[in-house]
Amino acid sequence: KLLAAFDHRHIFLDPTPDVAASYAERERMFALPRSSWDDYDRKLISAGGGIFPRSAKVITLSPQIRAVLDIEAEQLSPVELIRAILGAPVELLWNGGIGTYVKAESETNADVGDRANNANRLNGNQLRCKIVGEGGNLGLTQRGRIEAAQSGVLLNTDAIDNSAGVDTSDHEVNIKILLNLAIAGGALAPGERDDLLVAMTDEVADLVIFDNYRQNLAISLMRALSIDRIGAKQHFVRWLEQQGLLDRQLEFLPSEEEFNERRARGLGLTRPELAVLLAYSKIHAYNSLLDSAVPEDPYLSKELALYFPTPLRERFANEMQAHPLRREIIATQVTNSMVNRMGATFVLRMQEDTGQSVAEVAKAYTIAREVLRARELWAEIDRLGDSVDFHRQIDLLLRIWNLMRNMTRWLLNAPGAASDIAQSVERYTGGFEQLLQVLPRAVSKADAVQFQNENRALQSLGYSEAFAQIISQLPALVAAFDIIEVAFELDCQVERAAKAYFSIGEQLHLKWLAEQIEKLPVEGRWHAHARGVLRDELYAQHRALTAQALRRCSKPKQDPLQAWAEGRESALSYTQTMFGEMHALVSMDYPTVSVGVRRLSQLVAIGAA
Repeated sequence: KLLAAFDHRHIFLDPTPDVAASYAERERMFALPRSSWDDYDRKLISAGGGIFPRSAKVITLSPQIRAVLDIEAEQLSPVELIRAILGAPVELLWNGGIGTYVKAESETNADVGDRANNANRLNGNQLRCKIVGEGGNLGLTQRGRIEAAQSGVLLNTDAIDNSAGVDTSDHEVNIKILLNLAIAGGALAPGERDDLLVAMTDEVADLVIFDNYRQNLAISLMRALSIDRIGAKQHFVRWLEQQGLLDRQLEFLPSEEEFNERRARGLGLTRPELAVLLAYSKIHAYNSLLDSAVPEDPYLSKELALYFPTPLRERFANEMQAHPLRREIIATQVTNSMVNRMGATFVLRMQEDTGQSVAEVAKAYTIAREVLRARELWAEIDRLGDSVDFHRQIDLLLRIWNLMRNMTRWLLNAPGAASDIAQSVERYTGGFEQLLQVLPRAVSKADAVQFQNENRALQSLGYSEAFAQIISQLPALVAAFDIIEVAFELDCQVERAAKAYFSIGEQLHLKWLAEQIEKLPVEGRWHAHARGVLRDELYAQHRALTAQALRRCSKPKQDPLQAWAEGRESALSYTQTMFGEMHALVSMDYPTVSVGVRRLSQLVAIGAA
């Protein structure tokens, strides 16, 4: 409901509006050739409200207005009233016009450069609204946004909130180019063009809204990780500067000292700051993909069709391949798919941890997404929407994010695994589906009960059985590719490989050791890299030990680890004693975890001798 508004002529106040009547009246005004708030039917304004000219010297405020604005003054000048409106304790403050109305306390009006609104302007820490939406440009300074966010206001940037307009324009241009190609080739009659454009209006709007919803969700996910992973953000900013891609002062991003101070205080980056990093991450990924062979990849070229509305996909697939901006559209689609789901630092992190290119990261990400059927999982979360608590949704998305990150990293570390997307998707999808079915029988009884309880909890929220099955098993699916490769290597059933893998992990406390690796503190890039290396090495040695054990396991019901230990009892006993002592420790550090992972690799070396 609209409580207050102002433009350069009037101030509108409706303390307790009739929502339906008010909306209908604004629609009527909007349809007029020229209109102002003076055209609003005053009979529809609630008690105590009114429309006041900004030329008035003073405006008398009713008790209702004072209550809704949470002020005590009985009279205010128009300028003072505008400031009271901007600082009102409301749910949403919407900027849809011209002018900069919010700055930071550290900024002067001269810094803002909008003299006409100097008297109206508030500081970000004076806003009492819950959310700011920026339909207009430059309604707040970037420092003002950051200050407001640090004061508890939920907001992005004007570029994020305005991006649907740019997105719509891009779709319109690219659709018209495609239709012109269809007309030139005789696949579309000229007279059909306009009718087809009109018929696709709603679907284009849906595509644009979905793109922008994902972008907002990306910022929410990054914000949820911002405190724990502030070091990754700091490194990303530093890397962008080193590449000459970013001026952090120009973008009002924290200095090195400010980053360190926030880390010490347990603070992360704000949504406006994260929005800037998201944009730069997309620029980096897009330019790299455009300079690669990714737009020619037959699997990733499917993203071209997904950009266009359904009627065009069905009729003009051939014309799409001749679109002059085909490569740019594919690069944009792949970039958005990856960065919106995985965050601003994902691509660089994968590059630095594995030594692979952006193109290889995109291909590995795509394989992981397809094998996991992640798009179906995300769609299921979207389907229930606000009927499920937002924090619960974020938790589910982060769990998918974590597995996607691990799967992508695994593929990048496996020689040749990401070279052919279609081939890898085919290689792993069948085994992954089999693993989903057998996992409850392969893991420990305690884990199986946990899967079952989580499955029931998710279905009770309204999620589908298929969704609940995958999500409840996500913690174990981090081993999916390793288990599938063991099954390939030994030409055995996935279930047999899975049972051996989890049995060995249970007996050697390897699941616990993996959890301790995840808990290791990360103070910077090299800590993050070290943690990743330890994780990769643990999983690789676990897989190798599983394969060795299965090779020596000749009897159907024989315990794989005990079969491996025949003739090597002392080595296994020593290892179990070491891991048991580690398990008793209150906490683990990098050296201790390294000793554990090293011992596992020694065990594998003994098995290979």
